[in-house]
Amino acid sequence: MDYDVIIIGGGPAGLTAGIYASRARLKTLIVESFSVPCQAVTTDHIENYPGFPDGVNGFELIEKFKKQAGKFGTEFIAAEVREIKEAKPGWQILTEDKAYTASSIIIAAGASPKRLDVPGEDKFRGRGVSYCGTCDGALFKNKEIVVVGGGDTALEEALFLTRFVKKATVIHRRNVLRGTKILQERAFADKKIEFAWDSVVTEITGAAKVAGVKIKNVKTNAMTDFSCDGVFIFAGYKPNTDFLKGAVPLDEAGYIISDDNCLTSKAGIFACGDCRKKLLRQVVTACGEGATAAFSCRHYLER
Repeated sequence: MDYDVIIIGGGPAGLTAGIYASRARLKTLIVESFSVPCQAVTTDHIENYPGFPDGVNGFELIEKFKKQAGKFGTEFIAAEVREIKEAKPGWQILTEDKAYTASSIIIAAGASPKRLDVPGEDKFRGRGVSYCGTCDGALFKNKEIVVVGGGDTALEEALFLTRFVKKATVIHRRNVLRGTKILQERAFADKKIEFAWDSVVTEITGAAKVAGVKIKNVKTNAMTDFSCDGVFIFAGYKPNTDFLKGAVPLDEAGYIISDDNCLTSKAGIFACGDCRKKLLRQVVTACGEGATAAFSCRHYLER
């Protein structure tokens, strides 16, 4: 075997698992995706992670995790995992150009923003359509934008975008927000943020770049043409589990099914973080599950 454990994913869950596994003197490899960054990296300000009363930049936090894992001996590669295969007595992962074997696998692949799948979304991606306010907010200085969604991420990003934009209109399919109360209070108090309730985007319009959206009221079916310079989409997440191809059981949304100890139904394969079926997806829960997965993995290998 090349490794005792291979961890798929370099976000908070995977890096915490790496810290715990390496400290237990397991030979550990973390495979980081080079095309899909973890959500924490693209989050400008995390204020609910314990120990940082003034908040912390997501990129900086992840770099600290990575440095700590490396200190204990975790190895890193950047690659896309294409498949997990059984390689008795352990497991094999296949990347684009190489195979690696390990006695156990921890899947911490995370999740990615969902698409709206409306006309114009693909055409204007990178030309006014974005899924990351932290990445692209500065490109919309003094512009008018729309933010699609009503959860924590949508509200956090809308508040962040007010640093740059002239106006942000939050388009939400219901007449109440799903985000936590403190974020709702901040959004309602911000004079740059407006709301379009009971509405969905049906099309993104423009010529060379975004010029507006078509909005449908879900109660009246009335259609409205709404002018804007950019569309930021935060309509939920999809787990990054397409590569598993039946390797472990998934629920109907594609999240990995595992028990309280992060063990899947396949011996030696564990799951943690946002790719796992669970109630709360936050940095702090990802870290806890990463520690649990590594601890469970160690006990499995000892047995």
